[in-house]
Parts: sequence; C-alpha cells; structure tokens
Amino acid sequence: MDSKQTINNTIEKAKLGNQIAYSKLLHIFWNDVYGFQLKRTENESDAEDITIQTFSKAFDKLSTYDSSYKFKTWLITISKNIHVDLLRKRKKDIINVKDNNEDYKKVLDDAPSAEDQLITEQNLATLLQHIKKLKPHYQEVINLRYFNELSYAAIATQLNEPINNVKVKLLRAKKLLAEVITRNK
Repeated sequence: MDSKQTINNTIEKAKLGNQIAYSKLLHIFWNDVYGFQLKRTENESDAEDITIQTFSKAFDKLSTYDSSYKFKTWLITISKNIHVDLLRKRKKDIINVKDNNEDYKKVLDDAPSAEDQLITEQNLATLLQHIKKLKPHYQEVINLRYFNELSYAAIATQLNEPINNVKVKLLRAKKLLAEVITRNK
C-alpha cells in the first residue's frame, strides 16, 4: 500500500489538475469504496454507481479535503452520504432532477494517458472485441467519447448525468479496457 506521504503528494498533484494523480487516486481507493458500498447495498450496480458518484464528488471538492484526516475515511464518508441520499430519494419516490447550472472543475485534461496510448495502438477489430468485454455502461461512454467523438458535456447531456460522473466513468472504463487489452496481448 502507498505511504501516507505518497498519497498526500498525489492529492496535491490532483488539486493542481494532474490527470495521472487522479488516475492513481482512483486506482488506489476504488476497491475500498466499492467494497464498502457492495457490503451496504448488496447490489453490484448500485455499489458501482455510488462509487462513481463518490469519486466524482471527491474530485470536484478536492480543494476542501483536510489532510489531517485519512483520505480513505474522507472518501468513505462521501460514499456513505451519497448512499443515504439515494435511500431517501428512493423512499420518497422523487424524480432525480439534475442541476445543469453547477460549475464543474476539470477532472481530466486532454493529454493522452498511458491507457489512451495503449487503446489507440490496438487494431480496430480487436479493440471492438475488447470493448464488448466491458459492462454496457462502460461500453457506452467509450463509444460516445472515442467513436462518436462527443465532448464530456455532450456525453453528460446524452446520458443525463453530471459531467463529473461521466469523467470518472470514462476514466474507469479506460482503465478496465487497458487491463483487458494487456491481459489479451
């Protein structure tokens, strides 16, 4: 496991907009948050959705993180609150209305990541086979971003999701796709 100092350095880089730092934080803490939610929800889809929302909110509010607390604890707290909100909304049967006026911080930059480079090196037919191995919602964001060449904002509009959710989902999809490609080399 990464040391506290390494994690704090990564957080500081992410606060400055470094995509690799965001990817590293997602990689380090994804299983912790997802596992926590899987135990709470007992539903893989809900756990994954809540985990994506957790990272979306955490990356959006990263500047408010207090390093005197453990980053994992901060993420789990955000995750727990999102789950509680979801339960309240379900109980009240309220239709979830998205706030289109919220300003979003840029989570990802346009510089190609290692995953992007690996993905583009693949021949198209093989790449399509690999994409089909992903869960449908990951297939969808990959297709919208790379084959339809939509912007994050356009994908968010089409999926009716906040832009940060789209960014985190795409980041996760690229990571999973890169893992599938690497396994099948």
